Amino acid sequence: MDTLKKPVLYIVIPCYNEEEVLPVTAPMFSEEIESLKSSGKIDEKSRILFVNDGSKDRTWKIISDLAKKDERFLGICQSRNRGHQNAVLAGMMEAKKYCDITITIDCDGQDDIKAMDEMVDAYLDGSEVVYGVRKKRTTDTFFKRFTAEGFYKFMNFMGAEVVFNHADYRLVSKRVLDAFADFKEVNLFLRGMFPLVGFKSSSVYYDRAERIAGESHYPLSKMLALAFNGITSLSIKPIRMITFLGMFFAIVSFVGMIWALVSSLTGHTVAGWASTMCIICFMGGIQLLCLGVIGEYIGKIYMETKARPRYIISEKTYEEKEDDK
Repeated sequence: MDTLKKPVLYIVIPCYNEEEVLPVTAPMFSEEIESLKSSGKIDEKSRILFVNDGSKDRTWKIISDLAKKDERFLGICQSRNRGHQNAVLAGMMEAKKYCDITITIDCDGQDDIKAMDEMVDAYLDGSEVVYGVRKKRTTDTFFKRFTAEGFYKFMNFMGAEVVFNHADYRLVSKRVLDAFADFKEVNLFLRGMFPLVGFKSSSVYYDRAERIAGESHYPLSKMLALAFNGITSLSIKPIRMITFLGMFFAIVSFVGMIWALVSSLTGHTVAGWASTMCIICFMGGIQLLCLGVIGEYIGKIYMETKARPRYIISEKTYEEKEDDK
């Protein structure tokens, strides 16, 4: 890495229905990028790239107005809502045409923007990926803290390699993004995919604040869906667990058959309708659960084979140069 050359930084910010928080946090991002410029860490061509993920409110209007007033702000708009992970990917793939490093961060102001200084320092010291990691969760409720920490532990247990307490606040070099472009998955779980790319990585630890305005777009239901998507996209451990579960019940059934045969031959059989129904219901539930997990994998295979585009950009606040296409 040529440390004499100042890297061009693009801050990629996915936005979905953020009309309340965007006018507050946009100046904060602008202030941070100016601070990094004045300290001589990044190039003057560095920009802030907002990704509108099919918002239904005035988010895109606000982004467009910011771009008209200040050249530091850029914006792209997806043709429809594709989800947070696809919006982050769209921003990174667009940004890598123009920059040396990207930092992805949510729009809500919860992640410490000042941690970008340490991220850029880590990059200048040789790290190609720098993960933003929460120090603690004292601002969360007990339930939120318990479920969130359980999420990361469960993900690792199920074979999906993730950095504990890291979401999608990270610095990634163009070199890593070029390699990441070869990952063609339609089912995205970025926080589990970047560790698979490799390259030298490090972590920056920060305190997370309360959301500045608006409501969280990640309730428990979405977090559970994200966890299930991450596990089934990155690991086949659930399929292996089903195999071992099947082996276990096969052994138990074989033992039960021997017991039933011996009981019948010795004349100790007793009619037991309740126990029979319990066994049938239990085994039926296990079978349906296993079929559901297998079906989830088959569904993902179906989506991957269709190879539909992961994002479609319908509008931009800037004109793309011919040599960038």
